[in-house]
Amino acid sequence: MYQEQIINKLIAEKIITFSPQKPYQYASGMLSPIYTDLRLTVSYPNLRDWIATDLAALIKSRYPAVTVIGGVATAGIPHAAWIAAKLNLPLIYVRPKPKDHGKGKQIEGRFNKEDNIVLIDDLITTGGSVINAVDATKKEGGNVIGVSSIFTYYLKDTKNNFAQAGVDFSPLLSYPELLQKEKELNYISSEEYEALKTWHEDPWKWGKKFQ
Repeated sequence: MYQEQIINKLIAEKIITFSPQKPYQYASGMLSPIYTDLRLTVSYPNLRDWIATDLAALIKSRYPAVTVIGGVATAGIPHAAWIAAKLNLPLIYVRPKPKDHGKGKQIEGRFNKEDNIVLIDDLITTGGSVINAVDATKKEGGNVIGVSSIFTYYLKDTKNNFAQAGVDFSPLLSYPELLQKEKELNYISSEEYEALKTWHEDPWKWGKKFQ
């Protein structure tokens, strides 16, 4: 419903930035000409509400049996909270690892084996961290029926990792949609567009020229 407004806002507020000549390095070691800082979305009331509204609608359509919304720490937690409020569902959140004090919990909030959980993250690159969250939830007896995010680069690694993990993934926005919008609005030159497109086709190969 708000897809175009969301993309426009992400671009206008420079929540998404480009640097084809001096690429960014992701936690995976991958070099990239694009950096997406979706943590900034929480500072824009209209934007975060558009995102929550559209993700709630997507989840209700894609996962009608959902009974619990889960946020992946840390950036996925606020968005999961807003989505859970819109759907009037319980909220949990998953840490990267168990606490080293108290009860040593990795998951906060309550759920049971009969619940159907959808986990939310802000950005998914290769999917590693959110798949770890899925595994942690399953280890505690949770039934994760799907994962969603605001944005994904939708790389080959992403698709392969989710397929191997047997996890269903439904993002709100993907890289190809964003790139097309950037081109239409003349936010990027033809040269930048080709660099961004080439990176998406084979990011590891693209990054080798900078090493």
